[in-house]
Amino acid sequence: MLSITETFTPQEMGMLLAQRFKALRLQRGYKRSTLAQRAGVSESSLKRFETCGLISLKNLLRLAQAMDRLAEFSELFHPLQAQSLAQLREQEQKKGLQRGRI
Repeated sequence: MLSITETFTPQEMGMLLAQRFKALRLQRGYKRSTLAQRAGVSESSLKRFETCGLISLKNLLRLAQAMDRLAEFSELFHPLQAQSLAQLREQEQKKGLQRGRI
């Protein structure tokens, strides 16, 4: 089992998610064709995801919804919480910014 502290490349993370998804699909007893139809994605897109880890975000979200796992995506990309008063002040100053600086 991989440690949470390991750093993954995007390709490695894609494959890890694909392996987990396939295991979940098989655990629930879905054939690819059945799940693809239920999710509204092509069977070839599902196969490419499970074998290569490649899929569009739109199709990934559709598959997650078909597997009743869409809510898990709500935990991604939360802004970092301030750990000190100085960081809190810095975050407050940045609230008005509309563009990145780097």
